Amino acid sequence: MADTILLFAGLLILLSIVFSLLRLVIGPTMVDRVVAIDTLTVISLSLVALYAHLSGRFVYLDVALVYGLLSFLAVLALARFLEKGR
Repeated sequence: MADTILLFAGLLILLSIVFSLLRLVIGPTMVDRVVAIDTLTVISLSLVALYAHLSGRFVYLDVALVYGLLSFLAVLALARFLEKGR
């Protein structure tokens, strides 16, 4: 039962990657593209967490935490850059 749930979670993650990449390519404004990139980082965090659970190595959760903090700072920097550029 747990394997089925993890497989379903992996499929949903892959589906969300497809939709986020679609938004990244089609997005008419730069803000749409930044949001798509931020969404892709959140999706990659969920992939790292899923892999940590499947492999039983929970040290990857620390990597995901650092990656999430860096992603948050990068989005803040991009938001400030886009705000000042206009």
